[in-house]
Amino acid sequence: MITFDEVSKKIMDGALLHVAGTETLLKKLPKGKWIGGSTEYFMTKDGGVVSNDRLFVTEFPYENFSIKSYGTDEIENVAADAFDNGFSIVIVPFDSAVHKEYAERASVFKDMFLKNIVGWVSGVNLGVAGQTPIAVDGTTPAAYSDKAVALHLKVPDDKTVSVNIINIFTQDEAAPVIEFNEEGFSVTKCLVDGKDTVFADYLTQNGIDTKLPLVGDYSGNGVNISFKAIENGIVYLYAPVFSGIKYKMAKSMSNYAEEFNSRLSGFKDTKTAFSCNCVLNFLYGELEGKCIEAFDGPITFGEIAYQLVNQTLVYVTVD
Repeated sequence: MITFDEVSKKIMDGALLHVAGTETLLKKLPKGKWIGGSTEYFMTKDGGVVSNDRLFVTEFPYENFSIKSYGTDEIENVAADAFDNGFSIVIVPFDSAVHKEYAERASVFKDMFLKNIVGWVSGVNLGVAGQTPIAVDGTTPAAYSDKAVALHLKVPDDKTVSVNIINIFTQDEAAPVIEFNEEGFSVTKCLVDGKDTVFADYLTQNGIDTKLPLVGDYSGNGVNISFKAIENGIVYLYAPVFSGIKYKMAKSMSNYAEEFNSRLSGFKDTKTAFSCNCVLNFLYGELEGKCIEAFDGPITFGEIAYQLVNQTLVYVTVD
């Protein structure tokens, strides 16, 4: 976490950067070799921070890179544009058309699981009105509310990149199976153990803790779908649900904050090239002011580890 002037100097000195901060500060930064995304939540070496006057910067030592922006009709090329030996950081503005396109179709993008694709969904301060999630191409510079921006990095041939996810949630095996015929970020009805059900009614009548996500079974891998809100009988989600996937509520835990920090304690010696963490982990895990030794970076409105994921911590290592 450094000041606007310090970031500006790094940019003007030619540093290759990933920057996270407020929409206002990002739009004032000079042209250079950087990409950026909006958030006011951060994990730092000193703990979780909410800040509107500093920026979080990750500097990369690599010489070979490219920076590109992607609209809805171009985002399918994001993995194809990536280097064979490297990784790409993709920033997608929350609640934009390109966010929806990426969330719903990333699994079928060309080369998606052959390249190392990570990133995050930019957002706002949840307590401040009038903000707009943006992604910034610093080479122009241009701030987009309707495009994603990617920093494609090539690492030396003797280095190996690994994309990793820390997910503290698993399916509650005793819970009923929930399936959806309607797909997307908002749903009205579902099937609960095969019975047609209004999803909002099921959640409220059964006292479901919506701090816990739905967990989908993707060929044995658990993928979280987090709850955003329930309004007028509609359940709004931070990631889309899909037909053909069997979901269950996550297994409950006695103390979210303790469980989250306990899981991360085993990673304190991990050396990361990039990491990001979900805003719901930040809030429900009560991470403000608490230090997570191995992981610093933006707190996000969705994480990207190839596909869009929720309530996870995503990190990259280069060994």
